[in-house]
Amino acid sequence: MCDDTFRARAVIPVTEKGSDMFADLVAGLNALPTESMLAIELVVVFSLIPLLLRPFGAAGMFIFIAVGIIAANVQVLKSASFSFYAAPIPLGTVAFSATYIATDVLTEYYGRATARKAVWLGFAAMLLMTIMMLLVMGYAPMTPEAAQESGMGWALPNHDHILALYLPQVTLLVAGLSSYLISQMNDIYVFQKIRQWTGRGQLWIRACGSTAVSALLDNAVFSTLAWMVFPWLLGQQDQVVDLHTLIFTFILGTYWIRLAMAFLEAPFMYAARWFLPEQDRRAYEARNDAATAQAAA
Repeated sequence: MCDDTFRARAVIPVTEKGSDMFADLVAGLNALPTESMLAIELVVVFSLIPLLLRPFGAAGMFIFIAVGIIAANVQVLKSASFSFYAAPIPLGTVAFSATYIATDVLTEYYGRATARKAVWLGFAAMLLMTIMMLLVMGYAPMTPEAAQESGMGWALPNHDHILALYLPQVTLLVAGLSSYLISQMNDIYVFQKIRQWTGRGQLWIRACGSTAVSALLDNAVFSTLAWMVFPWLLGQQDQVVDLHTLIFTFILGTYWIRLAMAFLEAPFMYAARWFLPEQDRRAYEARNDAATAQAAA
């Protein structure tokens, strides 16, 4: 009886008609121009920040950053073609760029210490996800015979699918985590520096400026480590790119896309103030009033 119950539950995802809903949604979205999909993704992903901020406050930004980092590292395995760029572009840029908005929200409204904690939580989330998936991949996959006998033939190819998505390449993993930490910590530092120069006003300058600088740093650190330093250290000379390709293809090639997203950050930063939980908003305004009074004195 117990075994029959397990089998029934196992096949639910592929036998219920309701499971076609998401497949139909994906098929409908696939029919749209990729530029339209980019606009939809931008609006939806960026809008999740104030929507999570309202009920959860800083904890909502912690969740967003952790999930965003993991999602971006999976999404980057897929590429799409756009009319405004000659070569196909790896995806994941929107999700990763949105984590900078969340970091800036924390820096502005909750302080540098809270923002730094969020960055470290995102780092830990990516490591935990990698460890957990490596453990799952360590289980020997079912044989075709066992799958047929158990009625779980639908799960047979999933081992290879999981390997394709989650088996990390060590050099890319280290390069990605390094660039994430360096660029996000830099984002907090630059944001705070600009705030010291501009004071309480000009939020859009520190939000857009810090993200623009940090996105360039992220591209530079990741590309240099992944395509030059690590291949050279490992003796993989055929994978080392020349300096011109490194700068103009890997670092600057798609940077303008991230730069455009940085300038889209400002409206969401201003909106975030009105989505803060009431207690957090009062605390933020009290800190600002105290700083203004101290400066006047």
